[in-house]
Amino acid sequence: MLKNRHIQGWLQASPLTLVLIGFLILPILTIVVVSFWRATEFSIIPDFSLENYEFLFGSSVTYKVFYATLKYAAITWALTLLIGFTVAYYLAFHIRSQTMQIALFLLCTIPFWTSNIIRMISWIPFLGRNGIANSALQSWGVIDQPLEWLLYSDFSVILAFVHLYTLFMVVPIFNTMTRIDHSLIEAARDNGASGFQTLRHVIVPLTKPGIMIGTIFVLTLVMGDFITVRFMSGSQKANVGRLISNDIALLQYPSAAATAVILLITVLIVIGILLRFVDIRKEL
Repeated sequence: MLKNRHIQGWLQASPLTLVLIGFLILPILTIVVVSFWRATEFSIIPDFSLENYEFLFGSSVTYKVFYATLKYAAITWALTLLIGFTVAYYLAFHIRSQTMQIALFLLCTIPFWTSNIIRMISWIPFLGRNGIANSALQSWGVIDQPLEWLLYSDFSVILAFVHLYTLFMVVPIFNTMTRIDHSLIEAARDNGASGFQTLRHVIVPLTKPGIMIGTIFVLTLVMGDFITVRFMSGSQKANVGRLISNDIALLQYPSAAATAVILLITVLIVIGILLRFVDIRKEL
């Protein structure tokens, strides 16, 4: 009887297992294998070599690009967490009507009804030298000349990242907050806790799984993004995604694969560190 259940369990899991093997594990293994190949200007040589990794770790550009990638990820994470937590808190604890909660939440998703590229490049005419922001500030007498750093800078890149990925922080945090028993908050208030103390000792600890899921979403999306950095920096900045994209454009697939492997390992290390602090299985 137990044997039949064991076989039945494997049969039920086999479709998903085959999908994961075919569309996740095999592509990753292929990238790892190709990363050890060599390439010339006109051909790829399937011969084991460490030169791609030697070049990566021996180049100062690699460290600068990874630093820029981690910097974008960290700043974007901090801003999306601040905005996402505030929005989720307001929806969960200040909007009593569930219908209104859903309506306001759907309102937050309206920008996602269009493509990422359209939402991203919509900032260009707003932030440009003769754009809406500079024109308005000059007409109000706030500035005498256009602000050059509004566009094609780290500021514009991070602004676009925050705009694109804040919802990925709002959703899991809001989902976690709606599960908090309001009697716990009332009990904290009855025991003399201030609003800040209730937030710090009750709401934030109970919201950690949602915060961690949102963090994983935001960090992985930002670290793997390349098109945002390219457009919003005017090709003046670079991250790991752009490094991989440039190698692919030059048909240097082994080099691109090696960079992708290092990026994947970096992301997995970051996620592994985060999962040491919170057990997100409670949320899943």
